[in-house]
Amino acid sequence: MTFTETANGIFERSIGDYHKYDDVDTPIHNPYKEGTIEADLYQKNWIDTVQWHLEDIIRDPEIDPVEALALKRRIDRSNQERTDLVETIDSYFYTQFHEVEMKPEATINTESPAWAVDRLSILALKIYHMKEQVERKDATEAHKENCRKKLDVLLQQRVDLSTAIDQLLEDFAQGRKYMKVYKQMKMYNDPSTNPILYKNA
Repeated sequence: MTFTETANGIFERSIGDYHKYDDVDTPIHNPYKEGTIEADLYQKNWIDTVQWHLEDIIRDPEIDPVEALALKRRIDRSNQERTDLVETIDSYFYTQFHEVEMKPEATINTESPAWAVDRLSILALKIYHMKEQVERKDATEAHKENCRKKLDVLLQQRVDLSTAIDQLLEDFAQGRKYMKVYKQMKMYNDPSTNPILYKNA
């Protein structure tokens, strides 16, 4: 089984587990052993899934402004957790491949493998929710047909992205590509670099 076959299966399981309750406050019950890449992938997608629904809620035109601000802060925290997990997943790949002897012509990729996996996780959510639209009982046939076409594109996109990720990992394994792990340098979460925070300190 390829890495992305495993990842896509875990993402589908996470999304399915969330939608048993469909509540952003549902606690995560990660079925995989702590410290494994499988557990990290499940947690990554769970964060993405909860955030997907928080983004829906905050767009309610009737939302109370105080609640909206609290949700915005929660989404910010979620984004930080998401970024932290991407770094964790990249560290897993780096550990796997850092001792591979690089070929003289080895090149670096435009993005790290974990950021590609991040896109694959979001894609799983798009597919799930587009399927929901295709199956909506209260929607018009025109709406469902439009969503069916979009779903076909998303499914092909998953095939293409999965193939590209697996090819990238094989390139790492064969020394055709090398990877670096760049730690995040988000400035707005840091009280020493966000001018609003350090000026008010």
